[in-house]
Amino acid sequence: MSGTRLHSSTEGNCLLLTIDSADHRHALTPEVCAAGIEALNVAESNPEVRCVVITGAGPAFSAGEQLPGLLASRQGPTEAGAVGVDALHSWIETIRAFPKPVIAAVSGVCSGTGLSLALACDFVVAARDSAFSLSQSAHGLSPTGGLTWAFARSLPRATVMQWLMAGDKISATRLLELGVVNALCEPGQVLSQSLSIAEHLQRRAGHALASIKELVNDAQETSLHQQLAAERSHFVRNLHHPETGARLAALSQPPLQASR
Repeated sequence: MSGTRLHSSTEGNCLLLTIDSADHRHALTPEVCAAGIEALNVAESNPEVRCVVITGAGPAFSAGEQLPGLLASRQGPTEAGAVGVDALHSWIETIRAFPKPVIAAVSGVCSGTGLSLALACDFVVAARDSAFSLSQSAHGLSPTGGLTWAFARSLPRATVMQWLMAGDKISATRLLELGVVNALCEPGQVLSQSLSIAEHLQRRAGHALASIKELVNDAQETSLHQQLAAERSHFVRNLHHPETGARLAALSQPPLQASR
């Protein structure tokens, strides 16, 4: 099997990361995860990048685990099995902490750690015929990539246990109903729809979006008192940001009178 690569390109002020392998399963290898981390680290300090879209080349997003890699890990010491998991987890944490919006553009197969990757993003746009599945338990494996964390915070426990234990396939429509997916579109339109959302987000103040992401990430772990203090701190800092000053000044300008 050919190795999976991560292609990086730009669409306006949006960084596009495309997972690509010859067999179209787009396994999340340690090399792909390391490339994803590097790309985001560079993009974080690049003011020209306002948003990131992660997608898969061709007919799939990512099938997650790489079977040959899993079998090879079993032949080595126990610690060898943690290498790929650690690489994936580092990329998941980097996405969560990244201060700019990240959108998953999902077409075709999205399973296992591929679904973990999608759920780590801030927005998920999916084709109506996308195939979401969780088959780890059928292979004697348990979820990785923060999948249990993401599901437990957004779905009823009964639904989480059914999906993770029974490995049921999940339709994109059902995920939209439950608020896991942000938008559905027709097959072949996922990338254009994701870039349209990215363009809309780029018109918002980047420092405000970064505050929102950080506050939401921390909200599950803080008390109301702590969260209120954090919101106050972010609000005051954003109030005195130069871009906020320019935006507020523009709002205070009187509307132009129509010529007669």
